[in-house]
Amino acid sequence: MSNLFDGNFGHSSTDNLFYDTTHPTDVKSVVLKAGQGILLRGTVVGIGTADTLAVKVNSTATDGTELADSILTDTVDTGAVGATENVVTTAYSSGSFNRLALIFGGTDTADKHETRLRSLGIFMKDTHPIE
Repeated sequence: MSNLFDGNFGHSSTDNLFYDTTHPTDVKSVVLKAGQGILLRGTVVGIGTADTLAVKVNSTATDGTELADSILTDTVDTGAVGATENVVTTAYSSGSFNRLALIFGGTDTADKHETRLRSLGIFMKDTHPIE
């Protein structure tokens, strides 16, 4: 199990993932497919229909992962290509998110997945970082 304490206890930084608290924020468990490397906080994932494993959403897929499902709550290392141990983590299943902070697979953008995410309770708005 990885060390959840990064040595920066008492310090925080803002990543602008959320734009406000208008919509309730809920979290659920997801199982990330092994071998994807490092997936950053804010990565939008889709769930495979055959294996129920989460990967970075990509609209060109045809296995269920073309449909956005949730947003990773934390940065997670799923291991190098060829790794075999899937990773259990958490993802946001609803909330108010900054579309500029979200990460998608392939050449996908927030616009491509906005209707689907809205139907799940995930709302997006452009919010630029505070200088």
